[in-house]
Amino acid sequence: MTDPRDEIVEHLRTLRAFALSLTRNTAMADDMVQDTIEKAWRNIDKFEAGTNMRAWLFTILRNTYYSNRRRAKREVADPEGAMVEQLSEKPAHDGRLHMTDFRAAFTQLPDEQREVLLLVGASGFSYEEAAEMCGVAVGTIKSRVNRGRKRLAELMDVNEDQPMELTDAHTVAVVAAGVTAA
Repeated sequence: MTDPRDEIVEHLRTLRAFALSLTRNTAMADDMVQDTIEKAWRNIDKFEAGTNMRAWLFTILRNTYYSNRRRAKREVADPEGAMVEQLSEKPAHDGRLHMTDFRAAFTQLPDEQREVLLLVGASGFSYEEAAEMCGVAVGTIKSRVNRGRKRLAELMDVNEDQPMELTDAHTVAVVAAGVTAA
């Protein structure tokens, strides 16, 4: 019994001709044949010995072609790279640096301010819920939140007219008062 992988090589020319007839582009045809061979090699255990290898390979190639066409319909052409030029991503280290600054500033706040900023800002509790949890009046919670946010902004050198570029949503929620998040 011969290994079916040995037979794959015999069909490369006819696969390429079939791919050329579908794509009318030599580079795309070569890529499709390569994809077909790769898929066949990976799934050789699904090939039933004694059946038609050529038909199996042509089916893989045909399915690859139509899958690529469906994918191409969902993609946007950007030959000059105009869309790609507009995309950008902040470096991950910026977020870590901002978080380090935030943690250092946050630890300098009094316990009461840290507690309410975590409850109201980071955990999303209402002022009323936080007041009930802390056993104080709603006005006290509002006052602590306001003072805590102002102090954090001072410690982090964040001005009201300056956009905040913190990457952690919880940090933005804790600090955000009159400062806008970018």
